[in-house]
Amino acid sequence: MPDSPDSPDSEARTTFTRELHIDAPREMVFSYFTDPDKMARWMGIEHRLDPVPGGTFRVDMNGRNVAAGQFVEVEPPARVVFTWGWEANEELPPGSSTVDVRLTAEGDKTIVHFVHRDLSPVQAERHGEGWDHFLARLGVAATGGDPGPDPYLDPSP
Repeated sequence: MPDSPDSPDSEARTTFTRELHIDAPREMVFSYFTDPDKMARWMGIEHRLDPVPGGTFRVDMNGRNVAAGQFVEVEPPARVVFTWGWEANEELPPGSSTVDVRLTAEGDKTIVHFVHRDLSPVQAERHGEGWDHFLARLGVAATGGDPGPDPYLDPSP
């Protein structure tokens, strides 16, 4: 029998969702989730991406925090799903949550349906701040703009 939601031993899992519109074709937007050089324009400093089911997803965000998981589904240019967690982190270890990105064409533009699930409420709040930051940068980079220096790269703890 599963724990009740009120049980101190259970931890409710929740989902972070966002939808954004990007003035770029979805083929272009898709590539920003699978091409390491393009991902570096909006998130992280070092990337190991093998965008096939079971392939590596590893992003060094700032020299201290490394997100890691595996690609689960890769359907160019419509959808990419990968697992997510943090190396050396017991609270959210690599692969313990899932990011699901669906891209819908709207003429020459793209609607990004972004979902990060299997998070605790606290993790959803923290990741929500991060994803809001990075998705805004994606919106600039995918249109050919320069999102500027990433303040998340600040080496101070």
